[in-house]
Order: sequence, then C-alpha cells, then structure tokens
Amino acid sequence: MNTADLGLPVDVPSTALFTDHYELTMLQAALAAGTAERRSVFEVFTRRLPEGRRYGVVAGTGRVLDAVENFRFDEPVLAFLRERRVVDERTLDWLAQYRFSGDVWGYPEGEVYFPGSPVLRIEGSFAECVLLETVVLSILNHDSAIAAAASRMASAAGDRPLIEMGARRTHELAAVASSRAAYVGGFATTSDLAAGFRYGIPTVGTSAHAFTLLHDSERDAFRAQVDSLGAGTTLLVDTYDVAEAVRAAVDIAGPDLGAVRIDSGDLLLVAHRVRQQLDELGATRTKIVVTSDLDEYAIASLAAAPVDAYGVGTQLVTGSGHPTCSMVYKLVARAASADPKAPLVPVAKRSTGGKTSIGGRKWAARRRDARGVAEAEVIGTGPVPADLADRQLLVELIKGGSVLARESLDVVRDRHAAARDALPLSATQLSRGEAVIPTEYV
Repeated sequence: MNTADLGLPVDVPSTALFTDHYELTMLQAALAAGTAERRSVFEVFTRRLPEGRRYGVVAGTGRVLDAVENFRFDEPVLAFLRERRVVDERTLDWLAQYRFSGDVWGYPEGEVYFPGSPVLRIEGSFAECVLLETVVLSILNHDSAIAAAASRMASAAGDRPLIEMGARRTHELAAVASSRAAYVGGFATTSDLAAGFRYGIPTVGTSAHAFTLLHDSERDAFRAQVDSLGAGTTLLVDTYDVAEAVRAAVDIAGPDLGAVRIDSGDLLLVAHRVRQQLDELGATRTKIVVTSDLDEYAIASLAAAPVDAYGVGTQLVTGSGHPTCSMVYKLVARAASADPKAPLVPVAKRSTGGKTSIGGRKWAARRRDARGVAEAEVIGTGPVPADLADRQLLVELIKGGSVLARESLDVVRDRHAAARDALPLSATQLSRGEAVIPTEYV
C-alpha cells in the first residue's frame, strides 16, 4: 500500500502509531493474563448527535479500510516502542507479527446514522481489535463531522454547486481528508490539489487578490489572466471598486466571461447589483461565485440571490461548529474463554454519568413508511424481524483480514444523496432540533 494514498508523509511506513499508548499496555496485560485471544466484538457508535443536528453522515470508511490494511509494526516502529519501553519484549514479538485477521461490518459510506447506530462493527481477538480503536475513531470522527457539515451546506445550496476551499484553514493532512469528506457530503469540487491527486476529486481555482495587487492596475491583472486562461475564467472583482471591476472584466473578456467572484461585503446586496450590471453589459451568461466565511446559514440566506456557486472554507473544515461526532469504540461482547468455540457474552459499561452502553452484537435496520420515507432506526441483538430483513444497514467490509471491495467516491456521494432524500423533509431544516427519526431498540 502506498502511504501517499493514506494522506501520510512518504517517510511514515504505517498507521500503527496512530494509536494511544494505553492500547499497547492493555495488550501487554491481556497477553500476560491469557485473555488477549478471546473472541471479541467492538462497535463504533455515538450516544447523541451534535447539538441541533438532525442526522449524521458516515464518512471515512474507505480511509479506515486503508488504515487497517496498513496497520503494521515494522522495524522502525518496533525500535521506537522498545526505546521508549512502552511494552515488554514478549509484546513486541507479538506486534511484529501483527496482521488484522478479523471481520469488519459497517454502514456503507455515505449512509446517514442516528444515536446508537452501530456504524462499524469489528470482530476478532481482543488483542487485534483493541489496537485499532484510536485510528478508527480518529478517521470516522473527523470525516463524518466534515461530511455532515457539507451535507447541510449542500441542502441549503440546492442545485447550486459548492467548492471546497478550506486547505489553508486546517492541518495539511486534515485538509485532504476534509476535501474527501466534503465531496461525500455533496460538494462538487475542491481547491486542494492533493485531494484531487489522491482521490480524483475535480479541482478548480483561478486567482487571489495578490494577483491583482501584483499588477500596475486591475485591468492589467484581468488582461493577463484572460490572456493566459481564456475568457471562460473567473475574475475576482472585489479588490478595489466592484462596479468598476465588473465593467473592466466584461470589457476585457467580452460577454463570454465565465464568472466573477465576490469575496467580501454584503453578499446579498452586491450579488444583485453585480447581476444587474452584468446583464446590462450583455454578459448574461456570466456566473457569480461568492466566498467569504460562508456556512450553511449564510448559504441559505443567499437562496434568493442571483448566485451560481459558493466557495466554502473555514466553516466546512471545522465541521461548522461541530468538529467531531463524539463516536466511541466499545467492547460489546466477548467470548467466555479463549476457546474459539466459546459462546459470546454481552458486556457493557454500566457506570452512572450518561456514558452507559448496550451490550451484545447488534444489527441495524431502517424502517420506512409506505412512501419509502424513513420512520425509525431499529437496533437489536436478537433475530431480525421479518419486515426488516431487507432493510438491514450493515454490510461486510473486511472478511478474514481481507478488504472485500472499495468503492469510488462518486458511488459514495450518490448513496449519501439518496439516503438524505429518503429522510423526512424536516431533516434539511437548519433550525435546531432532535434527530429526525427515533432510535428504537428491540
């Protein structure tokens, strides 16, 4: 596996150290106690959605599959652990042979989820499953948060395309993952070339204010850009005076000017003025792109404006106020002994304080009404009711340590659009509210 495909620097050989210290000390103690090989079931879920959110979006599954496949303790990693005395030699010997050989089931990437939804289920020995906790949560919590924000923004934008342009507002590797998650959530393009290279996401971009300021006049800057990129380019018109810039842009590029971009001011008012001016100048097909710290609420407020596309940065890559989904990775069942044939015993945290969980290996299904609209997220540990047999949500992702299949992002993106469309209409409301459908345990 090429580590560049994981969004990693080329000198990082594996994902094995994307974990917490205590995962390895738990492993050491379990090996010594003879419990490390007990068959175990872990599940990833969230107890609640972020405040005000009505649904979540599963994103990052493809990256999880890559991370599990590339979870290897090679010599440099083992040497680091030995030098720091993180674990003993017996544990280091075990880690040297580590290859995940278990099974993984999960909600298909792009699907929506709700409180309690078992979005991922990892089965295997305790030892091999516990090591994956941190990297799995790191990916799913980040990517699902970004995808959920993107989905809300896409709903607010309607048929108008969204451009992801948040690379400069987050960590360089997080920027690549954010672009991927945004595309899953409904964004059309990204400004990040690394995301385009790794994931095939369409990339766009033309110029910034610096390009205008470089030249002796705004007209000189526009002329240089049009001469290089053609009349179909997008000219940034708010460096100085917007009305004068629009006049110059059409004069230089002609009525076939591709678009103008507005990056400041009262976007609603300025967009109306620019549209009127463009039409009066004969540039009736020239589009208007707006940027400037947009979020889903700002996008919704521009629904009546003559805007053709939105560029979103900071608010997207920070999850629009919710940078994590608070997903957890919990042991829900384990074998009564290390015997491979030993029965599974449900286990769960029972302490007070709101962090309890429900034990047992779970299935999940979504009940729908006669029109095909979702009514409830149904979760159980026993037999699946006959009327929900064809509504089950979990699919097998890894079997015996081998990834079964990988999907293109376009397939995932289309799945999300279909899943969101199957929710009640209130799911797309931006006002604060509870989950749009209840979670029922049977």
